[in-house]
Amino acid sequence: MLRAPRRLLWTSVAPAAALAAALFSSFARCSLLEPRDPVASSLSPYFGTKTRYEDVSPGLLAGPEAPWRDPELLEGTCTPVQVVALIRHGTRYPTAKQIRKLRQLHRLLQARGSRGGGAGSTGSRDLGAALADWPLWYADWMDGQLVEKGRQDMRQLALRLASLFPALFSLENYGRLRLITSSKHRCVDSGAAFLQGLWQHYHPGLPPPDVADMECGPPRVNDKLMRFFDHCEKFLTEVERNATALYHVEAFKTGPEMQNILKKVAATLQVPVNDLNADLIQVAFFTCSFDLAIKGVKSPWCDVFDIEDAKVLEYLNDLKQYWKRGYGYTINSRSSCTLFQDIFQHLDKAVEQKQRSQPVSSPVILQFGHAETLLPLLSLMGYFKDKEPLTAYNYKEQMHRKFRSGHIVPYASNLIFVLYHCENAKTPKEQFRVQMLLNEKVLPLAYSQETVSFYEDLKNHYKDILQSCQTSEECELAKANSTSDEL
Repeated sequence: MLRAPRRLLWTSVAPAAALAAALFSSFARCSLLEPRDPVASSLSPYFGTKTRYEDVSPGLLAGPEAPWRDPELLEGTCTPVQVVALIRHGTRYPTAKQIRKLRQLHRLLQARGSRGGGAGSTGSRDLGAALADWPLWYADWMDGQLVEKGRQDMRQLALRLASLFPALFSLENYGRLRLITSSKHRCVDSGAAFLQGLWQHYHPGLPPPDVADMECGPPRVNDKLMRFFDHCEKFLTEVERNATALYHVEAFKTGPEMQNILKKVAATLQVPVNDLNADLIQVAFFTCSFDLAIKGVKSPWCDVFDIEDAKVLEYLNDLKQYWKRGYGYTINSRSSCTLFQDIFQHLDKAVEQKQRSQPVSSPVILQFGHAETLLPLLSLMGYFKDKEPLTAYNYKEQMHRKFRSGHIVPYASNLIFVLYHCENAKTPKEQFRVQMLLNEKVLPLAYSQETVSFYEDLKNHYKDILQSCQTSEECELAKANSTSDEL
């Protein structure tokens, strides 16, 4: 059942950390993560879509609320007049499906202990025994909900963006903020936490009111924008419900790279290799990431894998994202046309209002969605496209690939369009310029590698998408037998 938070009071980080330390000290073999922990830091870059935001932006570890200004951002006579931000929800719990798989693996380890395993040649307890005793604290009700760390992700992002664009996020503009969200509770709650972060920015030290009582109002649910993939029949039929669409994912699971990990883990945990499969291996790897992201704990699950294992498991996750959300099938990205067009409609309106010397009615637009919202949109725009498709058979060739989901869409990832109005422009075209930021860093244009574009030029480059990509047509199933357009 969706339980939206009514009131989240601000507490300092230090007492929360102290409380966490007190609670976790009672857990056997539990160690709080230290900033330079070699195991956790070595595995963290390979968690794919389960990656912490601070692992992509390590500078945040020192000051997560301090603004960091990319030196490539425009300044001087060019003034930001609008920000349109697409934001992935913050850190979340595992889904119920992932929790069930973890429970299955945990029972397997406990059963192994009852068969007389659990002691190594030296008589010391082995890793399998440690994992069998490790507290399994995940419960089905958690099912992908936002955790307190995820709320913190959003509050801190709000503070940084408000400091980066103070005129747009001014208190006077607070009532004109426009928030859109996916219906999923983790996105609704992320939007609420973001607003509470802004409240802290405006009213330091004061507890925020309920989101429903804030001047700008709560985020408005719009799944046709933020979960466009659920409303695209062609995607649902040819990819989501197509048993063969993820062929390369399934083939990699049975390929030599994954099978080597399977045998290694079976030997490490002292369980029959036939009792394990790639899905259980992957959930064990993700449990390391969840314990780290949610609790800041380095659990024994992290000790099951080394860096080479982590690279293979990252590739398995990237294969799924590539074929289901990225370049694997054209419909993956074309289904996001409506969202792309919506972004430019906001920008168009702001340009028109400035040209008429009117105030911009919506200076800040915030849209809260998923990794599955961001990846298709970035693919539609031509970002992170490798020369060769990712397949089950070219793992080694793709070691230096551009498409690494954890570096693109970690928790709390964000794609931001910044519209500038430039004084003293020589021509009307030069008055309006655009920059894009990915995870608060300037994102060079996919087609030129320039860091800024005249707004008119940007629209001309994406003219086909803006004018010819109609979701009703793109998502319509062909009446005759159709085949997926595999790259």
